[in-house]
Amino acid sequence: MSDNLPPCPECASTFTYEMDALLVCPECGHEWSASAQESDDDIVRDSVGNVLSDGDTVSVIKSLKLQGGSGSVKAGTKVRNIRLVAGGHDIDCKIPGLGQIGLKSQFVKKI
Repeated sequence: MSDNLPPCPECASTFTYEMDALLVCPECGHEWSASAQESDDDIVRDSVGNVLSDGDTVSVIKSLKLQGGSGSVKAGTKVRNIRLVAGGHDIDCKIPGLGQIGLKSQFVKKI
């Protein structure tokens, strides 16, 4: 038995177990496949749930202060040609006047 099973996506229980090709939660009865769990982790979504991909154009929905006190990104700023990266900041982009920065997908909306 493996101790590295993911928690239940429905109730977050850590008591999951494998049954054939499925993962099962004994607390809520939810069954899901391990391959579906892995593919959902790679998808990056914006603030309203739209799927983002490399090259998309997004708009910032909230004014954001930049670390280091070098300025801020105002709400409504349009960002073109985004690049998705792994890590805490999902989006790598260039903003005119500010340069290369990383944004979190929860603060943008796909245009």
